Amino acid sequence: MQTDVFVAGGGVGGLALAVKLASRGVRVTVAEQLKNESPLYKGELLQPKTIAILDQLAVLPEVLEHGHKIETLAFQEVNVNAGAAPEEIESTCMSYNRIASNYNYAIMIPHEKIKEILKSKGSHYEDYFEYLPGARFLGFENGQAQIKYDKQTCAVTADVYIGAEGRSSPTRQAMQVDINRKDYNHHFLTVTIPRPESFQEGKIVTSRTAFLGMFPLPDNQIRTVYMIPAGEYKAIKQNGLEHVYEAYGQLEPRLKEDVRAIKSWKQIQLMVPYTYHVSRYVSGNLALLGDAAHTVHPMAGEGMNLAIQDADVLGELLSWCKEQQKSYHACLPYYEQVRRPRVEFLLKLSHLSALVYSYPYRWWRKIRMQAVNRMFEDDRLHVKQMLNTSGLGMWNFSIVDRAIQGSVLPVRKKKVSNNRQKRYIFDENDDYPWKQKDNRKGRME
Repeated sequence: MQTDVFVAGGGVGGLALAVKLASRGVRVTVAEQLKNESPLYKGELLQPKTIAILDQLAVLPEVLEHGHKIETLAFQEVNVNAGAAPEEIESTCMSYNRIASNYNYAIMIPHEKIKEILKSKGSHYEDYFEYLPGARFLGFENGQAQIKYDKQTCAVTADVYIGAEGRSSPTRQAMQVDINRKDYNHHFLTVTIPRPESFQEGKIVTSRTAFLGMFPLPDNQIRTVYMIPAGEYKAIKQNGLEHVYEAYGQLEPRLKEDVRAIKSWKQIQLMVPYTYHVSRYVSGNLALLGDAAHTVHPMAGEGMNLAIQDADVLGELLSWCKEQQKSYHACLPYYEQVRRPRVEFLLKLSHLSALVYSYPYRWWRKIRMQAVNRMFEDDRLHVKQMLNTSGLGMWNFSIVDRAIQGSVLPVRKKKVSNNRQKRYIFDENDDYPWKQKDNRKGRME
């Protein structure tokens, strides 16, 4: 087989890359190990930057049709009393509407549906898009990708090889990059259950020792994420499903009956969060994308989004190289130049969000409540948090911000203007700086 770009891995990141390349006349071959849908839970929350990218790929109308739009995320702190409704002690709300963009909302959509939409879009470019289901990527031999497909081992020759095959990445192994892994003191139980019609927005409920995240899906379903101490899964299973029913009902009474739709532990997936970031994204004509390059704590809902955002920058770069007859090898470092600092920023943001809910101490809970409440009351904190989470821009928190969040300084009353906010929103020059450099060179000549 011969192609311009070979992509190992047909997840949402690999597919988004392939669709962009094929739409621009770049021949791309995607090797996906799975033949059928994956039973494992993967990201379902699309952040605003990702929504903008999907709009550019001309698939947003279909995503909206099959997804559930979320504009706000409520945070409720409660005291749990056995046999009684939870006692609310703090309640705040963060809104995507504060972002100065047309893409000021998130979307919940089943992961496999996004893949289906992207695969269908890729098939529109049949002369350039080749998708191989059930093709296992084995690694490299003599500078070629080796895949096992249709019971045969085949060699694929390409100008560029992309590793989008997830956490166990043969491409990453071939590049011999370093990884610094970070583990956490908690795990998550995640399961989809029916939801009441009134449950339309995202919500996180916490007590001193418990955490329950709830994110509405279409078709009157809701994805739930329940935090447990690391290593306690077996003990919790021994307590039986009644323990899960009771925990949900105590934190969110609206789900007290719906949670009983869980009939087996097979419906519940154990999610073990950890993070890492590779030492480099590019080596020669090899590049890493998504979980092959980085994993992020799921608290801020960034994992799948980072993969699609990687694909956008990498896809634009490779398409531009093809169109301008530029060397792929010479230009690939631009990809890491753009993506590494953004990924590093969001890794830290997600890590801090995880720490907020990692400890059951009373004094830590007090700090958490103050921090969340101040983020709601101070508009600049609110805007920064939502803008940074959205992926649309990057606005660092200052020492003054942290002092206000920690109740050392008073809340600012002034509202952030859209013009001020837009200074920190990425534009095309930020996303694709090689184009700007090429334009400058052309003007000089």
